[in-house]
Amino acid sequence: MGKIDNNKKQKEDALLNTAFDLFTKQGIHKTSISDIVNQAGVAKGTFYLYFKDKYDIRNKLIAKKASQVFRLADSAMHQAGIAGLEDQVIFLIDNIVDQLTENKSLLNFISKNLSWGIFKNELLYSGATDIDFYNIYSSIFEHSGKTYKNPEILVFMIIELVNSTCFSCILYEDPVPVKELKPYLFESVRQLMKGMET
Repeated sequence: MGKIDNNKKQKEDALLNTAFDLFTKQGIHKTSISDIVNQAGVAKGTFYLYFKDKYDIRNKLIAKKASQVFRLADSAMHQAGIAGLEDQVIFLIDNIVDQLTENKSLLNFISKNLSWGIFKNELLYSGATDIDFYNIYSSIFEHSGKTYKNPEILVFMIIELVNSTCFSCILYEDPVPVKELKPYLFESVRQLMKGMET
């Protein structure tokens, strides 16, 4: 990477980091593009070199942060030597839930804004070399030796199930603390996978 490319990457990273900080502290609706560029120390025109608007930067942040969480879980899974598709999926879920339990501001940000459309589209946006969720999940399914009616729908349903059930359990321990939820969640995921296996 040359000096110019390095400078561009630093500016983009500064905008992303600043936006994340402001979005998690005061919310996206109370954060303006001027707030982001002023705190990042860049010109307003620079923002538009990288992002269309504050919703575009939010979407890229969701993809980036979700991908980082997923990649940590994937790395831990490989280090633990987990085999078998169902066990791998459960391990990934368990690790991701633990990461989000440790970082509630990240949980708040991702859960409030995550949707499959944003997640899938932004994970594949051009130049996202650090975002490889799609390739990881595709590889896990391809090498499992199992086939499913529609793997993409299965992954969508698992993400939605985990997202919707864990949020309140992590933040408010409602209806139960997340540790108590996990066995029910894992059994539901296993049943969902079995039900869609061909």
